[in-house]
Amino acid sequence: MTNQLPAMEFVGSSRSARTLAVILTVLFIVFGVALVFTPWQQSVSGMGDVSALTPLERTQTLSAPVEGRVLTWHVTEGTKVKSGDLIVELTDNDPKILERIGNERAAVSDRKGNGESRVSAHQDRLGRLEESRTNAINAARSRVQMAIDRITQNEQAQTGAEERLTAARLNLDRQRGLMKSGLTSQRTVELAQQEHATAEAEVRRARAALSAARNEKRAIDDDLLKVQADGEAAIEGERAALNLARAEVANIRAELQRIDGRLARQETMKVRAPRAGTVLRLLAQPNSELLKSGEPLVQFVPDNYDPTVELWLNGVDMPLVYAGDKVRLQFNGWPAIQFVGWPSVAVGTFGGLVKMVDATDTKDGKFRILIVPDPADEAWPSQNYLRQGVQAKGWVLLRTVPLGWELWRRFNGFPPIIADSEAGVKGAKEKKK
Repeated sequence: MTNQLPAMEFVGSSRSARTLAVILTVLFIVFGVALVFTPWQQSVSGMGDVSALTPLERTQTLSAPVEGRVLTWHVTEGTKVKSGDLIVELTDNDPKILERIGNERAAVSDRKGNGESRVSAHQDRLGRLEESRTNAINAARSRVQMAIDRITQNEQAQTGAEERLTAARLNLDRQRGLMKSGLTSQRTVELAQQEHATAEAEVRRARAALSAARNEKRAIDDDLLKVQADGEAAIEGERAALNLARAEVANIRAELQRIDGRLARQETMKVRAPRAGTVLRLLAQPNSELLKSGEPLVQFVPDNYDPTVELWLNGVDMPLVYAGDKVRLQFNGWPAIQFVGWPSVAVGTFGGLVKMVDATDTKDGKFRILIVPDPADEAWPSQNYLRQGVQAKGWVLLRTVPLGWELWRRFNGFPPIIADSEAGVKGAKEKKK
């Protein structure tokens, strides 16, 4: 009788299938273990767009310099312009405003000329007054010297008269003594008395002349003081008038400058391109709306600029990023294959460096970082492709860790890395020790 096999032996797997299953299981286990120890590049990602490094190179708005209306557009949207090219002409609401300001300026200019003439006249009069005061003082001082000389002369005359009076008195006494002795006549005594009387009269006259000379000197001294005071008063008055004239001229000049400023603003009714670029949007319609000074007229994009990427990071990732960190960028529309953990095998991405991290966040809690090209990496696409506003995605590269550690970190929700210099990390390490 034939041996009958159990039915399960007919439905079981073949030996080759079991061998393949064992091999695949071993390979899966080996591959999983290998992945655990595979290096993984940690990173934090953010979205943003292409911009320029400096504000002058970014999209800017050209504003109306004065109030008025758009007269003529010399460009259309998308027009390429060079530095200084005329973009738009404005016109004032009052068509005769320039003529009126010009007439006002002419009137103020005439006032300025008259004021300067008054200043010149006051300066000439002040010079003449100072010269006249000098001459008057010199003349008064000469009269004082003349009075001093007369006083000296009268003093000498008085001294001579007193000496003659003394001699006449002695002679009279001598003649009287001789007459008592009978040695002289009465006539001689009388002549001596007459000579004595004459000497006394001369002394009195000399004293009177000396007193008059001294009084005259005091009067001349007072006159000198009066001449000095009158001269100073006249000069100070003229100086005050000169200062008033100068102040009036200064006010007129300030008014003239204000008018020149108004005239310059009215004459700048033409808006020109600040640099080579492209007209993006026209924001005003010709002759249809009244524009105020400072209102936007046109949006303008400079041609030449240093491309920069503005990335926005979550507030949780912001503390991990520092200036100088390397970044991988993927631009919208540029074909790319990005491997987050292995940037070296990525295709179509470009390298960058963190230029700046904003000190504060936006209202939605995002932080901005600026990315510039990495000179050690492949050059970014041309500006014809990387126009301002092109969206970009970036990954700021952190440290390299095993893939297993990265999976464990993600499962537990831990941050990628915390600097050892932070106070909390340092305290935790010391406490663990």
